[in-house]
Amino acid sequence: GETYLIGADGEVDNKTVVAEILTLMGREPDDFDHVTDRPGHDRRYAIDWTRLRDELGWQPQYRDFRSGLAATIDWYRANEDWWRPQKSATEARYATAEQVL
Repeated sequence: GETYLIGADGEVDNKTVVAEILTLMGREPDDFDHVTDRPGHDRRYAIDWTRLRDELGWQPQYRDFRSGLAATIDWYRANEDWWRPQKSATEARYATAEQVL
C-alpha cells in the first residue's frame, strides 16, 4: 500500500532526451521539429527516490542515462509484437473520442 518513486541520480532536459533517442536510432540529433511549449508546460521533472533506496535497498540497474535509454529502445525493438497492437488500440480509442467531441 505504499508509493515509491523510481528514478536515478541526475536530471536530463527534454531536448537532450530527444537528441539521444534520435542518435541511438541512427538519426541526426537535431532531426525533430521544435514546437512552442504549451501553457503550463513543466520545466523539469525531479524524482526523489531516497525512500525506495533507504527502505527497500533498491538501486537502478543503469547508472547512466544513455545506457538505460539504449536498453529501453532495444526492448521496444525486440518486443514490437507486444506493444504495437496496444498502441493501435489506444490510437483507435482516441480517434473515436475525438469524433464524439
